[in-house]
Amino acid sequence: MAAPPRIPITIVTGFLGAGKTTLILSLIPQLPKSYKLALLKNEFGTVATDSLLASSASIAGTTELLNGCICCNLVGQLRPALLELAAEHAPDRILIETSGSAFPATLAMEVVRAGEETGRLELDGVVVVVDCEEWKGYEDKSPTAKMQARWTDLMVLNKWEDVGESRLDDVLDRIGDLDVGTPVVKSRRGLVDVGVVFGLDSGLARMAGKGKGGFKAGGEGHEAGHDHEAHQSEVDVLEVVLRAKSSTADGLVLSEAALKPLLESAPKDEVYRMKAVFRSKSGLKVLNWAFGRSQLTGLSCDDGGEVGLDGADVIRMTVILDRDCGTRWKKKIDSGTWMTVEEPEKVETDLVVTKIV
Repeated sequence: MAAPPRIPITIVTGFLGAGKTTLILSLIPQLPKSYKLALLKNEFGTVATDSLLASSASIAGTTELLNGCICCNLVGQLRPALLELAAEHAPDRILIETSGSAFPATLAMEVVRAGEETGRLELDGVVVVVDCEEWKGYEDKSPTAKMQARWTDLMVLNKWEDVGESRLDDVLDRIGDLDVGTPVVKSRRGLVDVGVVFGLDSGLARMAGKGKGGFKAGGEGHEAGHDHEAHQSEVDVLEVVLRAKSSTADGLVLSEAALKPLLESAPKDEVYRMKAVFRSKSGLKVLNWAFGRSQLTGLSCDDGGEVGLDGADVIRMTVILDRDCGTRWKKKIDSGTWMTVEEPEKVETDLVVTKIV
C-alpha cells in the first residue's frame, strides 16, 4: 500500500507590517473551493489575531503559537503543532505565517528535519514579503530583515505602487547588493499569483484532472474579481505536453534520465517553478520543482485522467519563469532533449510547448 502523500509546507515571513496576512488572503480565492489549507500563525503577545483567516472556508484549521518567536523560544513547539494540524484536519497544504522578527532559515531547517523523521511533511518554499515603503529603514536598523532576504526562495515586493520610481530602484539595488540571486516579483496591491507561491501537490493535481485549474495559475475561483494581466505580467508561463501520436499512451513512460539534467541545471533566478504529472515505470508521479529543489511523489491512482493527463499524454508540465525568459526557454524545451519516452525508437510522440502567459 502506497504511503500517503507528504503535506507541503509554505513559510510566509517578512518584517512587521510588510503585508504577510494580505498576501495569504489574496491566495485563498485563487484556490479551488475543495482545497484545504491549514494555518500555523506565530504572534508576539497573547492575543489571537487570525479572525480574518479563520473565517475563510478554505482554512481547514488554525493553530497559533503566541507570546514568543517561532524560530527561537517556540521552535520546539513547531513540529508538534504541524503534526497536530496534519492529524486533525488532513489539509492539502499548511501555511506558516511568522512573527515579523522570525528567521526563516531556522524554520526551514526544522520543517525539513520534521519531514525526514516523520515522512509526513515537506518544505515547499519560503516566501518573504518586503515592504517597499519601509525597506530602507529595515536595512539600516535590523539584521533580521537582511537575513530574511538571504534565506528565501521568493521575494514579494509589496506596497511598491506608491513609493515612486527612485525608491523602488533603491529597494531593487539593495536586494541586488545581497548577491543571492533570489527571484523577485511585485505584488499588485498585495496580490500574487498562487501558481508562483504554491507548488503542485497531490490535491491540486487531482483538481487539475477534474478541470479545476490545479496546474495553472489559479483555481476554481480564480477568474472572478481580479486582473490577470496586472499580476501575471511579472512572470512568463509555459505549458509543456509530451503525448503519443496514437490515441493512447498505454505502455509509454517518461525517460526520467532525460528529464534529470533539466531539474539539476535550471537556474533559479530564471525558472521559479516546474510542476508536472507524468507516467513512470512505477506509475503516475507528481514533479514539484521549486527554486532549485525538486520533489517526486508517487500517486496512488492509476487513472491519468484523474490528475489532468489525457489518454495520449505522457507528461503535462507547467513552467513558471522570470518575465521575458519564456521565449528563450520555450526554444530550449522544444528541442526535445529533456522530454522523451523510454525506448523512443519504438513509438512516435509529439512535444508541444506553448507560452500561455
